[in-house]
Amino acid sequence: MAERHYPHPLIDRYASSEMAAIFSPRMQALVWRDLWIALAEEERALGVEIPNDAIVAMHAAREQIDLDRIAVIERDLRHDVMAHVHHFGEVAPEARKYIHLGATSAFVGDNHGLIQHQQGLDIVRDRLLGTIEDLAAFASAQAGEPTLGYTHLQPAQPTTIGKRACLWLQDLLFDLEQIEAVRAELRFRGARGTTGTEATFLELFDGDGEKVDRLNERLAARFGFAGTYDVIGQTYPRKVDHRALAALAGIGASTARFGHDIRILQAFGEIEEPFGKHQIGSSAMPYKRNPMRSERICALARHLCTLELDASWTASVQWFERTLDDSANRRISLPEGYLSADALLILARNVSAGLVVHPAVVARRLGRALPFMVTEEILIAGVRRGGDRQDLHERVRGHALAARERLDEGAEDNDFFARIASDGAFGLGMEELHALADPHRLVGRSAHQVERFLTTRIDPLFEAADAPRPAEEVRV
Repeated sequence: MAERHYPHPLIDRYASSEMAAIFSPRMQALVWRDLWIALAEEERALGVEIPNDAIVAMHAAREQIDLDRIAVIERDLRHDVMAHVHHFGEVAPEARKYIHLGATSAFVGDNHGLIQHQQGLDIVRDRLLGTIEDLAAFASAQAGEPTLGYTHLQPAQPTTIGKRACLWLQDLLFDLEQIEAVRAELRFRGARGTTGTEATFLELFDGDGEKVDRLNERLAARFGFAGTYDVIGQTYPRKVDHRALAALAGIGASTARFGHDIRILQAFGEIEEPFGKHQIGSSAMPYKRNPMRSERICALARHLCTLELDASWTASVQWFERTLDDSANRRISLPEGYLSADALLILARNVSAGLVVHPAVVARRLGRALPFMVTEEILIAGVRRGGDRQDLHERVRGHALAARERLDEGAEDNDFFARIASDGAFGLGMEELHALADPHRLVGRSAHQVERFLTTRIDPLFEAADAPRPAEEVRV
């Protein structure tokens, strides 16, 4: 019964129906039939005696798919591909004897896997572009807004909110480059026989190797590939799966970094992810505004990053021309890799488009730490007024430690400048000290770096690419 089946969260809650459809049982049946139809048509065009009535029958029966019937046949035969072959023959009896002619199971299984990579990578690429576009708009709007920098999660030299956003953006740009590279290098398996020698098809074409090559060229072109892999065993190289999952895992790493940073910034009160009007943060604490979307990003990213390991193990145990211990693993790791990346980018785009900055909190937190950021400038100014650098250094150290101790005891304001101004050894007043600590001066070239990065690296993406697809709704 349906209510006893495990509802996969990636499909039921997180990923898009568009991505899920790529890996659905019905889509598998349709693509396998498209492959068998293409094989028969190209074989016939190259001289194999397959009657046109058989081709017509295959086309007519293409969408007559009974998944329950296929399951019954598979339980009897214990072979998924042959279950589909038998069912296709049932609904297209005129074609029964020609379906799968010369092919091995990998003809449909592996070629379909490459088509899934092709379609999945295209969706992921579009999702990346959408996320980059929205995050770039945030970075541009906040390009010059000073904020406290952190190293080791301790206060450090100020940066700007936009500059920090560009760190997240650059990671996604690396991911886009990897996804595009993997997509560009995809090739078709084609019709290569049981161990990749093409012996079966050489027999089918009476020893004419040129026809075998033409068959594979035509099949690859029909399904949108630039050609076939140079050499294979029974399957296409499993390094292809590893390259794809490594690129997807890179998206996991990038979005996790983004999610972790947003969670910390929300804890500081500086930036928040979007929060719905009727959204509930906690069942017990009604006041809470938990960063649940960023938390989900981190959770899903952790799962996606582990799937690269699946693919590396699978690629490493391919025993000569092939072994079947990759099959069950790939049924799980490949769909979950694409579904996870899809879900992550839907969430990341949603968060990026709805980030809320609280300038007063940003300024207050920066203000508490800012006086400590200009101790070197204070020393230089004191020396210029005739002071001894080593004496001034000891005085700065004492005043800084006292001010820090006062803050640790609960003081709201940092009185470090007041202590320096009252120490005649420095000869500096409060106005001069505050001028030294102007945050817009201390952020260096941050705003320029943001503008340059967006102009030279991000804007060209959207001049050359089609417009990203509309943002997908976050369902829960």
